[in-house]
Amino acid sequence: MSGNGNAAATAEEDTPKMRVIRVGTRKSQLARIQTDGVVATLKALYPGLQFEIIAMSTTGDKILDTALSKIGEKSLFTKELEHALERNEVDLVVHSLKDLPTVLPPGFTIGAVCRRESPYDAVVFHPKFVGKTLETLPEKSVVGTSSLRRAAQLQRKFPHLEFKSIRGNLNTRLQKLDELQEFSAIILAAAGLQRMGWQNRVGQILHPEECMYAVGQEGGCSVPVAVHTAIKDGQLYLTGGVWSLNGAETMQDTMQTTIHVPVQHEDGPEDDPQLVGITARNIPRQPQLAAENLGISLATLLLNKGAKNILDVARQLNEAH
Repeated sequence: MSGNGNAAATAEEDTPKMRVIRVGTRKSQLARIQTDGVVATLKALYPGLQFEIIAMSTTGDKILDTALSKIGEKSLFTKELEHALERNEVDLVVHSLKDLPTVLPPGFTIGAVCRRESPYDAVVFHPKFVGKTLETLPEKSVVGTSSLRRAAQLQRKFPHLEFKSIRGNLNTRLQKLDELQEFSAIILAAAGLQRMGWQNRVGQILHPEECMYAVGQEGGCSVPVAVHTAIKDGQLYLTGGVWSLNGAETMQDTMQTTIHVPVQHEDGPEDDPQLVGITARNIPRQPQLAAENLGISLATLLLNKGAKNILDVARQLNEAH
């Protein structure tokens, strides 16, 4: 027995250990679902690696009694994870793109962007209003959202409604909707509801003419900024807009550019693979540059037309209240 045991121990010592990749994430149920999906994909691509998920709470998870735009803190849902990366406590982290700061910390890069779910916002109604839409809700109905982007656009589109901040993870917000009798409906990301398996709670999908969606975290939580994009016949169309806090003022425009993606990669080996914070080695540089330049051109156009004044006033009013 002892001889066989020694032989087994020696064989185990000679077997190379699998490398462990530590993956950081927030503790919320939705964050874990998204991270589990990413890890499952990585395991299929790299069967020789092991993955350990390390979950942690962030500032945005801990402060639940204040609107996001009022907290005055950057990287609300990412800072703790960024620090873990800096301290080499994790090897990579999984985020919702909308939670990332506009400018990444030095030395960081977005290494992959997963295939996008629906970018649209969804309306979840209180059980007594199932079958309604935002347009048919009674006068002065209260709609909950933690986003200035959503509130500003929807106040303009549905002036008979009142919009109020609601905080917490998806479970908490749905519980507040169903139990507190305070909200007639709440606005949530359609993708989050789909990933949680709660598609049956979706009462209405908001399309771009009603509410354009977020572009990363451009502008942060303190200003209403939104976009809509579409690709058709080799053309990338980008519509962008800014709004005053009450939605009364808005500035919107649309621009387009040609996106040509060759069959084979045309970049040379010396090309810098990082662009606007994203490292995409398998995507040609030309369409990336075209997309970036389109965004810059549209932003410049809107600013020249007066968007900066709208945003400045929105920031001042948000900070004052």
